[in-house]
Amino acid sequence: MAEKSEYRGNIHQRQKQLMLDWYARLEQAAEGGEPKTCSLMVSGNCVELLEAFGIVPIYPEVNALQLAIRHQSLDPILAAEEMGYAADNCAYVKADIGCLLKGITPTGTRLPEKPTLVLCNFVGCNTYLKWFEHVAKFTGAPLYVIDVPFLRTAEPSKEDVAYVVKQLQELVALLEKLTGRKFDPDRFRHAVECSARSEELWSRIKHLAKVTPSPFDAYFDAITLMGPLYVYRATQEGVDFFAQALAELEAKRFAGEGIYERERFRLVMEGPPPYPYFRTFRDMFAKWQATAVASTYSTVGGLWEFGFRHDPAQPFESVAMHMIAQNVTNRNMLQRYDQMQRYMEEWKADGVIIHFVKSCRLFSAGQGDMRDYFSKQLGVPTLYIESDLEDPRYFAEAQTRNRIDAFFEALEHSKAHPRAKAEPKKGAQLCVLPQA
Repeated sequence: MAEKSEYRGNIHQRQKQLMLDWYARLEQAAEGGEPKTCSLMVSGNCVELLEAFGIVPIYPEVNALQLAIRHQSLDPILAAEEMGYAADNCAYVKADIGCLLKGITPTGTRLPEKPTLVLCNFVGCNTYLKWFEHVAKFTGAPLYVIDVPFLRTAEPSKEDVAYVVKQLQELVALLEKLTGRKFDPDRFRHAVECSARSEELWSRIKHLAKVTPSPFDAYFDAITLMGPLYVYRATQEGVDFFAQALAELEAKRFAGEGIYERERFRLVMEGPPPYPYFRTFRDMFAKWQATAVASTYSTVGGLWEFGFRHDPAQPFESVAMHMIAQNVTNRNMLQRYDQMQRYMEEWKADGVIIHFVKSCRLFSAGQGDMRDYFSKQLGVPTLYIESDLEDPRYFAEAQTRNRIDAFFEALEHSKAHPRAKAEPKKGAQLCVLPQA
């Protein structure tokens, strides 16, 4: 039985280099003022528009998770709490603000003290409004807020799309003023076209996980690929990276290689991981040779596996559609249920893991009902566990390990005795419920 997981393949090394290159460009901006930079959030980002001006994105969430995965997040969190940020505030916010105050960066390099623009592309999470107001105040950078309507129906209305397009056009005028550069429509269309190609490649990678064994883990491995997806999606570098990743993973598929010698369980993962204990958490699933074949967290930047692509023929409209409808954080809970149910059926998963993040109400509110829906209504084996994505104080390793082990023992028994699984007692819970 495998006890430890390990990363395999060249794509992980390549993505590390790309992210280091990104931090190097940000340090260059910190030292000389070029390239221009813009702070914005991952979900529903409009990086195509920034690329049209040669502006490099700064993602506070990416910085925060990089700190957590390097075990550096607690110090800035405590610094923010000493300032008055509450214990139950978003830990990403506290880590980011603490870093600003203490001058901490994940790689030890410098970040621009004053980005060219702080762009609050607010989708779903209203915490971002105050977060980016604070970033603008502490850095002295100008703030622009894009008001993105929540997705209230299956598809956004024409008025919703037009409302966001109008704001994007206002943003163009602001960027012209801040950068001193004239907007280049051809460069914008090229960026949108690169995004469409990156999205197509990324989608094909995610569909590879439908095969048994899956050649990659659509949660733990997907997370390591999400950085390039957000930073480089609208560039030729992004296209080349995902073409390389697809070729490498397709070769594994044709060779019949999975993550482990034997793939025993296939899972759908809901919620971000506990980044301060990322490797420890992954090893808890590796012990059981369990592969995540799909995850909702890997769609915070875009829901491309279901067909959406940016469209260079309608660049502004497709950027607006992406911001409104094609990322998981701007959709309602029932739409997330549908997304997960499709994963269960089309990716042929054995169960669902729900990771409740203490400091993230956006992702975690309603997950108790979600657990009940999948376990009681659909009869899907479901495990509900709690910790935090950034704050290491909320991860109870022994308790989490025991509950994961208990879940897989029960799942193994149900797979060995399918009749018992097919005929659950009325009202019976197949999930491992959280302890009081």
